[in-house]
Amino acid sequence: MLQWQLWNRKFKVVLWALALVGVIAAIPLGALRWQMEGTSKQVEYVMDFKDIELVASYQYDPHAFVEEQLVSMKEAGVTTMAVFEATLDELVMAKRLNVFSNSQLSLLEGSTPVPGRNETFVLFAGSEEERMLSPLITSSFERAGIAVEPWSLNGRAGLKISAPIETATLISMNPDPIALEQIHNAGFRILPRLSDRIRPYNEAETRGLLEQLKGYGVDRILFDGDAVKGYNDNSELRSLSSFAALLKEGGIGIAAIEGLKAPQLGFNTLAYLTDYNVVRLHSIADSLAATISPETLKDRFLLAAKDRSIRMFYLNVGASRSLDKGGVVHPLDTLAGALKGPDGTIEKLKDFGFPPGPAQPFDVERPGWAKAAKAIVCLGAVSLIALLIGAFAGWLTIPAFAIGLIGSAGLYVVSKPMLEQGLALGASISAPTLALIWVLHVIRRRTEGSRRLVGGAEWTANNSRTHAAASAENAAPGWSAMVGDIFNVGRVKWVFEGLSAKSRFSNAIVLFIVTSLISVLGVPYVFGLLNNITYTLVLQQFRGVSLLHLVPIFLVAVYLFLYMGSSVWASLRRLLSIRINILMVVAAGVLGVVGLYYLSRTGNEGQASSVEMMLRNTLETTFGVRPRFKEFAIAHPLLLLGLFLSLRYRAAWVFMIIGSMGQLSMVDTFAHIHTPLHISMIRDLLGLGIGAIIGCVFIAVWQIGEIVWHRWVRAKISPSAE
Repeated sequence: MLQWQLWNRKFKVVLWALALVGVIAAIPLGALRWQMEGTSKQVEYVMDFKDIELVASYQYDPHAFVEEQLVSMKEAGVTTMAVFEATLDELVMAKRLNVFSNSQLSLLEGSTPVPGRNETFVLFAGSEEERMLSPLITSSFERAGIAVEPWSLNGRAGLKISAPIETATLISMNPDPIALEQIHNAGFRILPRLSDRIRPYNEAETRGLLEQLKGYGVDRILFDGDAVKGYNDNSELRSLSSFAALLKEGGIGIAAIEGLKAPQLGFNTLAYLTDYNVVRLHSIADSLAATISPETLKDRFLLAAKDRSIRMFYLNVGASRSLDKGGVVHPLDTLAGALKGPDGTIEKLKDFGFPPGPAQPFDVERPGWAKAAKAIVCLGAVSLIALLIGAFAGWLTIPAFAIGLIGSAGLYVVSKPMLEQGLALGASISAPTLALIWVLHVIRRRTEGSRRLVGGAEWTANNSRTHAAASAENAAPGWSAMVGDIFNVGRVKWVFEGLSAKSRFSNAIVLFIVTSLISVLGVPYVFGLLNNITYTLVLQQFRGVSLLHLVPIFLVAVYLFLYMGSSVWASLRRLLSIRINILMVVAAGVLGVVGLYYLSRTGNEGQASSVEMMLRNTLETTFGVRPRFKEFAIAHPLLLLGLFLSLRYRAAWVFMIIGSMGQLSMVDTFAHIHTPLHISMIRDLLGLGIGAIIGCVFIAVWQIGEIVWHRWVRAKISPSAE
């Protein structure tokens, strides 16, 4: 057994070497991603043309209003108009035609409705509308199996549709050709919004539509609804492959909408089939557009472009009635004002390196050596995970490595993404946990070699520091008992002598730096294993981030309470035999609330306080990148303070648990794959730098407080001694 333990201990050296080799192998993979992230910088500003037509429908002269807004948006810097598939309702809103039911037509003609079939009557606004829309409507309804025949009223051309008006107004058609002409002639690019509502999928008709759109310069499509075009017929017609081939043939890409509750069905397959000719799009809802300030819009767009690789911004607007203003109001003019000018959104993004222009996909390079490099990274990740397991059960080090290799080989066959994500998660958990375990051992070696027990009869009135500890002990006996039980030392504290405040401070700084360096060993494994373009485009996400936020904290706490005493089993028995008191219950409740708040802030849904928002904006404005609040304001400062105090007070070792939040957060920053690498690097460095400064302030405040406390105790003791 001793020989086996010796082999496992020696094998750890091999595992650390493999882990470092894995880090080195991940660096060129990170360089590929860095290079890719610089291949797409142009930002495209898109306005929903249907929204402009909706607002125009409430104006005195809708056609003149639309023309006026097209000029205004062009001057503001909007480059593209989004056009939906048409319906009869939308054509009515655009004043292209009128639609009547049987009863409505009878009222118009002044006749009595005749009971019979429910039909729909379409009356065109003029000859141009009839020429351009009649073929579109006829072909669309006949495709749906609905008969259409010519009809007229008072000399105006129209169509009679053999379907009730409730059905006829819901039939989807290809985009409005009049709108396409109007937008193109105004000098805008066109972003068609296609759906999978025109069924069954017809390759010839789809080819004709794409050729028509290509004639207007279309090079990207945005989908409408919960599925991409061709999804529902794919099992029978292989329509996704057909549609993807047509897109590639025409050089047309697709756009992915950020923040959807559920991905559009078939989008990932279509993205793969089009070689990931995809850009990410951020949408401003019409309700937000009505209230958003120009400054907020600028900050929102800049953050999206810089931190989330967004290359298309989609503007929605709506109309609302206002009694105060005595009419229908809309935010079109406000949005135009926020976009244009030297202080506008477009110019601000241009100053930050995101000029306006057609959005381009990232240029992905796949060199042959990348697979071999990733295999080495996988080997290093298995080694790092085995080291973590060995830290808790040394005799399992070699078996953990062997099982890890066999399991990785099996996962590679079953699911390569699962293998990559599993190893990335394991490595990102292992690195910060091992860093904190290492620093705990260093602190133990530098303190327990020269220690003395303080308490009871051994205290003397001649030592002011001892009397300070005694006063604190008497002031809070419950806390002392709890800490003493947890640290396996009964109802007393350990105080370590031998190091001056200056030595403890220098030691704390060095330990803080080395601990952080060990923690960030997990970073190359994240960007080395998850270097696929699907993560950058958020078509695939790194699962298990919640575990990354919890497991290192739990493991560090377990190691501190069970592995830093005389033996694991003795520590466990002592913990289980602790008598629960009210203070412990209150402390557990407070920790539970803090834990819930911490978990609520780990995702994108958490709400920041006004003070935190002010700090965020200040840091964003000052540095251009906002470090994580919990790192620079809480975890890093308390870790540095804890390192300083731990070299004198054993109870301060609990600060390592709090400090683990900052160490794991540095790795987690790189788990947001859609954020460019250089942004994540700057964010971590800023968090460390600012956190270290705040930590030094905490240490200074502690030292001043300790001096004042000792003087007060000495003054209190001196009269009684006399």
